[in-house]
Amino acid sequence: MATMKIKKGDMVQVIAGKDKGKEGKVISVNKKNHTVLVEGINMITKHAKPSMANQQGGIIHQEGPIDISNVMYLHNGKATRVGFKLDGDKKVRVAKATGEVID
Repeated sequence: MATMKIKKGDMVQVIAGKDKGKEGKVISVNKKNHTVLVEGINMITKHAKPSMANQQGGIIHQEGPIDISNVMYLHNGKATRVGFKLDGDKKVRVAKATGEVID
């Protein structure tokens, strides 16, 4: 499987769908389904029964998964593609727009 270009904790911008143009921080990445959860993006309504963890139950608003192809990495406030480069003997992510090393 190819290496994921978006990681947990990255700032991303949505480039397609109902939340196009919005920005947020990646909460989690699902490599198997090629989806990401982004803070405040693709909010869904879930109806929860009362349980030991959630005594009250009721309606819960939470983030839904969004396809990883619909988000773009934000570097210095600008959306950019991500590439890889060998830095010595270490593989690092690089912002295509500026050529700067991300991490």
